[in-house]
Amino acid sequence: MQHKVISRIIGTGSFFPHRIVGNAEVAAPLHLDEEEIFHVTGIRSRRWASQEETCSYFAEQAARRALAQAGIESTAVQAIFVSTTSPDAVFPSTACYVQQRLGATGAFAFDVAASCSGFLYALSMADRMIRANQIRQCLVVASEIKSRYLNRLNKSSTILFGDGAGAVVLRGEAQSASCIKPTGILGIRLYADGAYHGLIAIPAGGSRIRASLDTLQHDLHTIQLQGHAVFRIGVKRLSRAMRELLEEFHLQVTDVQQVITHQANGRMLAAIRERLKLPEDRVVSILEDYGNTSSASLPIALDYAVRRGLVHADDVILLGAFGGGFTWATALIRW
Repeated sequence: MQHKVISRIIGTGSFFPHRIVGNAEVAAPLHLDEEEIFHVTGIRSRRWASQEETCSYFAEQAARRALAQAGIESTAVQAIFVSTTSPDAVFPSTACYVQQRLGATGAFAFDVAASCSGFLYALSMADRMIRANQIRQCLVVASEIKSRYLNRLNKSSTILFGDGAGAVVLRGEAQSASCIKPTGILGIRLYADGAYHGLIAIPAGGSRIRASLDTLQHDLHTIQLQGHAVFRIGVKRLSRAMRELLEEFHLQVTDVQQVITHQANGRMLAAIRERLKLPEDRVVSILEDYGNTSSASLPIALDYAVRRGLVHADDVILLGAFGGGFTWATALIRW
């Protein structure tokens, strides 16, 4: 009997800083009402890192929880992929810090920077390496400390972003090539359109606009966000890509048990749900308590769903994300 190698998620984990920042704290310097923030975003609180906490620390903690659920040691991991656009440093990669923290000395490690789509970009790389028999077990982690890049007087970004990390352990398994209902990761599709690179950006700090007194004075090291354009383009591109992925695998929306997307804001989740004609109980949302944690939001939401028993064996899970670049991505999993 012929077999093929498939990738399966065998463990999930997440981590947040302890500091809870409610809407009242965010609203005060912006001269807003805290209920107004909730009405616009669907967010009541978010977590912000302390000055001592780092992106690699968050990633390590989420990874340890995923490894514990999978029942394996860090030394059994052969690769570490870390999605982040708020790294410990420009270089070395945050993934190398995570490797050292975990003691995963046999693993290669590198970062992926695809903004809020980064987790699915990294998951795609890991999936392909497993299918090509380059690795058997790996960690895919998304970790973000976006609070370090906020101008607290900028309403469009400050009311949205929080900090946190999410992780999965991915394992390659043999499956019959003639299997009628294949399991694991069925497919991941990645997209980008650089024409919209200015919609979400931190303009300065790279080689294009290096750090200077002038860039600091002009607030070019904080998140610049064109919210209305991101909403319009993101919802349209992602909902279409999700429908196309289902069609590719000859599935209907009614075949999907859970839809887990990037937790951008409440209105975006509602718009995607309406476009796909999904009932509210099939779209996972953790926004109210944790806000938008960029690329970490999707694996955090996945961990939330798994640990609360919302995901069961043989369930079809549809994943989606969009973010700066402009990037977007989708994935289909049979649990």
